[in-house]
Amino acid sequence: MIRFIVLAGLFVILLFRGVRVSADEGMWLLNEPPRKLLQERHGFALTNDWLKRAMLASVRFTNGGSGGFVSPEGLIVTNHHIGAGTIQKLSTKDKNYLQNGFLARSRDEELKCPDLELNVLQEIVDVTERVQSAVKADDPDAAKARQAVISAIENESTEKTGLRSDVVTLYQGGLYHLYRYKKYTDVRLVFAPESAVADFGGDTDNFEYPRHSLDVCFFRAYEEGKPARPQAYFRWSATGPVEGELVFVTGHPGTTNRQDTVAMLKHRRDSTLPYLLTRLRYQEALLAQFAARGPDESRMAARDLHRAANSRKAFSGQYQGLLDPAIFQIKQKAESELRKFAGDESPWHRIEEAQAKLAQFERLYHLLETGHAFDSELFGIARHLVRLAAEQPKPSGERLREYGKARLDSLKYQLFSPAPIYPELERVRLAGSFSFLAEQLGGEHPLVTKILAGQSPSARAAELIAGTRLRSVEERKRLEQGGAKALAEANDPLLVLAALVDPEARKVRHRYENEVEEPLRQAMAKIAEVRFQKLGKSVAPDATFTLRLAFGTVKGYEVDGVTLPYTTTWGSAFERAAKMGYREPFTLSSRWRDRKDKLDLDTPFNFVATSDTIGGNSGSPVLNRAGELVGVNFDRNRHGLVRNFVYTDAQARHISVHSRGVLEALRVLYEAKELVNELVDKGSS
Repeated sequence: MIRFIVLAGLFVILLFRGVRVSADEGMWLLNEPPRKLLQERHGFALTNDWLKRAMLASVRFTNGGSGGFVSPEGLIVTNHHIGAGTIQKLSTKDKNYLQNGFLARSRDEELKCPDLELNVLQEIVDVTERVQSAVKADDPDAAKARQAVISAIENESTEKTGLRSDVVTLYQGGLYHLYRYKKYTDVRLVFAPESAVADFGGDTDNFEYPRHSLDVCFFRAYEEGKPARPQAYFRWSATGPVEGELVFVTGHPGTTNRQDTVAMLKHRRDSTLPYLLTRLRYQEALLAQFAARGPDESRMAARDLHRAANSRKAFSGQYQGLLDPAIFQIKQKAESELRKFAGDESPWHRIEEAQAKLAQFERLYHLLETGHAFDSELFGIARHLVRLAAEQPKPSGERLREYGKARLDSLKYQLFSPAPIYPELERVRLAGSFSFLAEQLGGEHPLVTKILAGQSPSARAAELIAGTRLRSVEERKRLEQGGAKALAEANDPLLVLAALVDPEARKVRHRYENEVEEPLRQAMAKIAEVRFQKLGKSVAPDATFTLRLAFGTVKGYEVDGVTLPYTTTWGSAFERAAKMGYREPFTLSSRWRDRKDKLDLDTPFNFVATSDTIGGNSGSPVLNRAGELVGVNFDRNRHGLVRNFVYTDAQARHISVHSRGVLEALRVLYEAKELVNELVDKGSS
């Protein structure tokens, strides 16, 4: 960890003293594609057919990642770490698919996933005028009016099309687009490698390069009990990319902060990130201790532990970036020019006021409304049941947004998931978050004493988890159907706790929406207008976990005088494992060691490119000019962690699994003949 921070800090200092703007920057909207840039910089004519095929073949995993169809029979590729949560849920004490891998050799052997929802974008509609005309500036009920019109648009679209319909805020209030998705909920696991090789190098190599990770897995979407027939799919390239080649990434980047004002970035540096890092370090240590108890505990905690460690490292990189004055010089210069062009300082002043207000209650907002004080799947279920009972009787436009009519199906699909919930892990997580709450607010804070009810954090958590009946899906359904009356009569301790804290959570949420979120949207919309006047739409909007197109060049880079090649190989993977003594996290299974002689060790394994990616792009298809899949994106290097705020391609790279390397593994190591035939015969170039 210390080595990472030092290197990241040195990188930021060196890089941004000589920062340069690159035409490869941008996570572009598919309805506002960078045609001119691609033509001028790479001589590539982006056609409507290419874009439409990419849109219809790209897949969003609602648990936070991306993927793509790779055969006409509903086969989907993504990262192993995106599928890991589902693989963990399918695993048992006797069948640990996360540790040992899984391969279905026939359709009958494919494992149905308990709660995995996939979305495929069908259409984008600009609804900016309707949203903005419904909201009057400085109206005390502006947030309510905005929510009402967004809910109405989503409900009308869902009723008209039958598609999942989400209104997405772009340019932080400058534009509003309606995204319509085809939804798949019958999804089945087809193949997953062992976690040791999917995450080869573990936390040591995370956000580093060279890398040697087989971070892929395959699912299949079904409709009416039969493999889905997608409107488009990516042909699998048997050769993959070479150095200098133009590549594209179609995926769902989560969140960036490039258009944040200086005041917003300072608040993130001085308040948000220190709090989040404190919580993640606490959570990571807690989960690591639990996982160390034994193999069953390790299996139960694997996904949560990986998520906490990955987030901690990513946020650490962001924090180091924001500690560098050079970044703020860049941001300050750009903002000063924009303010001068605008001739009106009021939007920036309003943002500064909103950030000052947020600083007063941000910790409380995260603890209560975001749920950091209640780190428990069962508590999350209890909160949804309590809020459903209160929200469903209201008109859709007056509900909390996640309970609007257009979103209920997806919410209930997760709420009634039959996936296993582990009481022992729930007790540890909940007790830890109670302790964290007390550390943040103080042991005598009224909320702390109310929640702990005169007990220690561990005793209170044990009482709540032992007493709840919410592990039963049938009980959840009964309570949801019975509404407030059924909840009151249930006398379930977790439901009682959720109801106890809900008024305070709603209060702090209401304050956030009205004192921070709505003023920010109105101010940022004004700034977006200025930016459009000055720059047009030559700058892509910040990421919003919606489908975007990025592009770049496959190429290596230099670090400390050493040139790192654009690709690693199977041979360098075995060299890395041997150098590290085959100890964790550099272990290789007997399958790998025994079949080493059968592998072509010169086969490309992982590769790097300059395309603009961020968290949420994990699992994104990497495509060539012909629209063929040449790789699967899975990570950034440490030099790319500052891309949340600024783009650079000096050393920053995204890292992908090479398509040829995946085929070599499937053929030789896993003897997955059926899967290879489906990719090569029906989906490969």
